[in-house]
Amino acid sequence: MGDTQRLKEQASAPDYTRHRFPPEVISHAVWRYFRFALSYRDVEELLAERGVVLTDETVRQWCRKFGQGYANALRRRRPRPGDKWHLDEVFIGINGVQHYLWRAVDQDGHGLDILVQRRRDKVAARKFFRRLLKDLAYVPRVVITDKLPSSGAARRAVLPSVEHRRHTGLNNRAENAHQPTRERERRMRRCKSPGHAQRFLAAYGPIAGHCRPRRHRLTAAAYRQTSAERCATWRAATGTPALARAATPSRLTTPPRTHSPRHATYLDSALGREAVACVVGSGRLFFHPLRIAHAARRKTSYLSWQCPPIDW
Repeated sequence: MGDTQRLKEQASAPDYTRHRFPPEVISHAVWRYFRFALSYRDVEELLAERGVVLTDETVRQWCRKFGQGYANALRRRRPRPGDKWHLDEVFIGINGVQHYLWRAVDQDGHGLDILVQRRRDKVAARKFFRRLLKDLAYVPRVVITDKLPSSGAARRAVLPSVEHRRHTGLNNRAENAHQPTRERERRMRRCKSPGHAQRFLAAYGPIAGHCRPRRHRLTAAAYRQTSAERCATWRAATGTPALARAATPSRLTTPPRTHSPRHATYLDSALGREAVACVVGSGRLFFHPLRIAHAARRKTSYLSWQCPPIDW
């Protein structure tokens, strides 16, 4: 739990000093890992296909160092959550020991906070309530839980004036919020320790929730606009520049004839490797491994790095 507390005290702007790769590559690797059900090796292979040579250990270190900072920045930039809290706990197995994942969401399904604990008694429930009040800094109008007695006892001790509901079926929103966690748990072959579970889920919830608008409730035009706004928010939270896209014809009519309108070169001074990126007419990011040897022979230093916004 101490690692997560230290990560929450990070500065608002990510610190990319003394990193060999530019911020665009680091934030893109972290985004891939938390947005999709991928392993560190999967992210390594996807970046290698684009010409970025690194190891899965590098991706793990980036996710551990920057993941919680990105999540905190997204939480600060989101609107105030709803005044109706749904609380629920679920069993998770860690090294053969049963733990409990406490989760809170609002009436719109937006995640409020999570906490991994060994118990689900009154002390554990009261700790989770106080954690929510400290992080959110406001009192809810209604609290909805299941029929666990310890939740009602903790609510009476911490929030005696707040209405409490626990009828059958009212807490389905919180129970459904556990499904993405179960999916990642299977992909990760379970968490290795309580601290590992707390660190991963504390960063995974805000990032995955930010990158997944409620598409079934939006029209196509509204979904594209929401995605563009959230992409801009992500670039602001990660400290990466927002580059304007060049006006290009439709992909279905006239494809671009060239793949080198502008390029940028980044030389790894430690290992002598280089990644060359070109922004083609479609505005996507492509890496050309064939340029690596040519630039290495010229011993090119760091020139610039320009990446387009990530397409969600």
